[in-house]
Amino acid sequence: MGPSRRTPKPLVAPWSAAALGAAAALSAKPAKAQTPPDPTPVTEPATAPAPAPEAPPEEAVVRGHGTPPRGAGDVPITVGLLSQVPRGSAGDLLRLAPGMFLSNGLGEGHADQVFLRGFDARSGQDLEFTVNGVPVNEPAHPHGQGYADTHFLIPELVESMRVLEGPFDPRQGDFAVAGSAQYTLRMPARGAHVQYRGGSFNTHRVLALWGPDGESAGTFGGVELGSSDGYGQNRSYERATANAQYEGHSGGLTWRVLAMSYGIRYRSAGVIREDDYLAGRVGFYDTYDPTQGSEVTRHLVSAEVESTRAASVLRAQAWASLRSFRLRENFTGSLLDVQQPYQSPHAQRGDLIDQAASTVDVGMRASARLRTTWRERPQSVEFGAYARHNAVDSTQQRLRATTDVPYLTDFSLDNSVSNLALYLDAELRPLPWVVLRGGLRADLFQYDVLDRCAVRGVTVRGAPLDQECLSADRAGYRSPTERRSSGGVAWQPRGALFVGPWKGLTAAFSAGLGARSADPVYLGNDQQLPFSPITAIEGGVVFERRVAGLNVNARALYYRTHVGQDLIFNETEGRNTLASGTLRQGALVAARASNGWLDLSAHLTYARATFDDDGALVPYVPPWVARFDGAINRPLPLRFRGRAVTASAGVGVTWVAPRPLPYAERGEAIFTVDAQVSARWAYYELGFIAQNLLDAQYAWGQYNFASDFGSRDFATLVPARHFTPGPPRQLFVVFTLHLGAAAARHGAPTEPPR
Repeated sequence: MGPSRRTPKPLVAPWSAAALGAAAALSAKPAKAQTPPDPTPVTEPATAPAPAPEAPPEEAVVRGHGTPPRGAGDVPITVGLLSQVPRGSAGDLLRLAPGMFLSNGLGEGHADQVFLRGFDARSGQDLEFTVNGVPVNEPAHPHGQGYADTHFLIPELVESMRVLEGPFDPRQGDFAVAGSAQYTLRMPARGAHVQYRGGSFNTHRVLALWGPDGESAGTFGGVELGSSDGYGQNRSYERATANAQYEGHSGGLTWRVLAMSYGIRYRSAGVIREDDYLAGRVGFYDTYDPTQGSEVTRHLVSAEVESTRAASVLRAQAWASLRSFRLRENFTGSLLDVQQPYQSPHAQRGDLIDQAASTVDVGMRASARLRTTWRERPQSVEFGAYARHNAVDSTQQRLRATTDVPYLTDFSLDNSVSNLALYLDAELRPLPWVVLRGGLRADLFQYDVLDRCAVRGVTVRGAPLDQECLSADRAGYRSPTERRSSGGVAWQPRGALFVGPWKGLTAAFSAGLGARSADPVYLGNDQQLPFSPITAIEGGVVFERRVAGLNVNARALYYRTHVGQDLIFNETEGRNTLASGTLRQGALVAARASNGWLDLSAHLTYARATFDDDGALVPYVPPWVARFDGAINRPLPLRFRGRAVTASAGVGVTWVAPRPLPYAERGEAIFTVDAQVSARWAYYELGFIAQNLLDAQYAWGQYNFASDFGSRDFATLVPARHFTPGPPRQLFVVFTLHLGAAAARHGAPTEPPR
């Protein structure tokens, strides 16, 4: 069925604390271009300043990067005024990145489905996520290799991001296939900020942020509580989040301690057959199975230290986290439980999948960057190390319909997954207008997997009917468990060439090899290459200059990426499964223009993804994605009790072309508009949000496969269109109370309100 036939044998919110500080930075007059700052590792993105004026001819550097860029698709993003565009999560901020499209039709706490450069990253498999240097992707996750859930982040604390499209930096690690997304958490606005948001579908959100006066923007604390009945049936949720960090400085030494805690319980409506909806048998926002849903927790602590000297920068970081996960979902209804000869007679018991995982994650990274000059031009070299170990207890079972009693074990694994890496990175300037960046990364992937149910689904003479995890096979007695181990090294050279700039225009060419670690579910014993190799190239131009009072950043590029063995969604497994190799190629154009009170961003991308074996289109990948974000923040010609009123507004527009589906089908286009307006006076801010302003009825997830949800008189194996609906129009009111030094600078009274 569909993609599964290709499987080979196993080998932000309306008010953002970041916006308050960013507005001043955007309005500041750019300084004369200087020698670029010391590069910061990709895993620890620095705040990206507003684009500087034209660089002098003797410097070949793409301005606006707090870290050394690695190509035309290396985009530093300061949220700034665009925090005024309605966003429900930290993941939504990725829409600011060129070519990025996100959907999430499987529940409020489910990881976003990310589309970038022709990749359906599904739940994160093809995009490396980090938060202040800590990896987010989860190896050996039962819902999919590389599962990346960013809902534990408070979006108002995300000051900036760096989206590096493609595996072109030696610091990029596992899952950097389509690229990397690095979040930087900071809180420039000092003081306390309390916010309430409420509206459609009994949705409530309470947020409290605190940035102690006298401390740096890297010191903050935040808590969030949220709940909703959800739109339509079975979409309710309750969640709680806490993010806190302390940053200290002493001379050239900086240290940070980050702590996070998160928990959510949410319901999921699952998919709807389009023919059932058109016939009136179910509603657009209904569900077939109200037992679908999930419970997730995450607890994290990280410590890092950085020493900056005239000729060197040394960094070290360590982290540890505990995670739990359980998800129940049903894509095919009651279709797969076919009577087998080794089973007692039974009817269809249902296809509800129950996935669970408990994870302990520990890791560290360290680097040393040495700087020197040659012919009065800066040169540098960096050595780095990375180590991560995940102990994951994962299971997947099938449950009986309505009773949730398990009747079949798909897998039950005790996974031990280690990733150790060394890298060398250099930045060379042989000529005044030429910069070379790149080096070599070597990743060791090592697996030790205990399969606790190695024998199942076979006929064994003398074995009781319906017995699982057998202690016998056709040869006689055997242990019900089986251990598999594997390991291998991925050598990954990566580099980039920059030529220019000339009047703000720089040409960039990048190439690199990457790797994505293997899914332990499909790992063979003593498999020598427990990873999928990736080859990528990119070429483009970047323009950065101040034009007509605006800081303008524009880029255009072509890319090509090949994956040796891909992962494609399989509805019968409810997750991504192995497929043949694939090729992605395409192009994008993007631009952003801003000043102190206006911020505009737009991008358009084209992608074509095909299978190596027959050239067929990879399903679910949209060929065209367009996005526009705009925001304005201005004082009104109005004063109340001697104090000015500041108004702001933001709008976000998304268009996605019809996506290819299995069996040569095509999906439907998506067009949505989100808008927000707000006004602030002294301590007080009031805003109104409209998500999906035009109330478009659209399908977030679109599929084509066979199913049987009991909605018709007889079952059929003919593939049918399925969808997960996007949310309808939702209206919210937001009230924020600002206290402390930041509020006083905004013209608030000298005494807090009583």
